Amino acid sequence: MHRIFTTSVASVYPHYVTKVERKGRSKAELDETIRWLTGFSQDELQAHLDTGTTFADFFEAAELTPQASLITGSVCGIRVEEVEDPLMRRIRYLDKLVDELAKGKALEKVLRQPADRG
Repeated sequence: MHRIFTTSVASVYPHYVTKVERKGRSKAELDETIRWLTGFSQDELQAHLDTGTTFADFFEAAELTPQASLITGSVCGIRVEEVEDPLMRRIRYLDKLVDELAKGKALEKVLRQPADRG
């Protein structure tokens, strides 16, 4: 079992916040991104952070968005869509979304929302 599986989301979350804020994005945008991926409400997300839920339990409780399969590309040189282990792939999805947010990608694009055709 990989060490990250038993790591608490709360211990990594501040690093996500720092990463996105350093690039001019907000904690609210980060939370919205995490909620989009996991299906959690803000209260549920906060409860997981407050109780020290592990990544394994966090993603076990999550109802991943159907658009998660649209999350592709590399994180740390690893293509997320090629990660075999389902839990590790979900963690990599989250890493990829945080990277995209930090790189200044529009929130609609990070959340894989279709462009307005109006």
